[in-house]
Amino acid sequence: MAKISPVEFFRQVRTETNKVTWPTRRETLITTGMVFLMVLLASLFFLVADQVIQFAVSQILRIGH
Repeated sequence: MAKISPVEFFRQVRTETNKVTWPTRRETLITTGMVFLMVLLASLFFLVADQVIQFAVSQILRIGH
């Protein structure tokens, strides 16, 4: 791999960064909101699943007594 100077490296980085299509503020807010919503839904699902499993295991263990 050919070595390049730090100045040339940063010039190339800047050129590549200019090619990136950055999201708008609105797109960023919408996707952030969707992420929070999905996290909330997933946490509620796992809370309910955990409670159901806990209840089932406690009922199974209670049979032996």
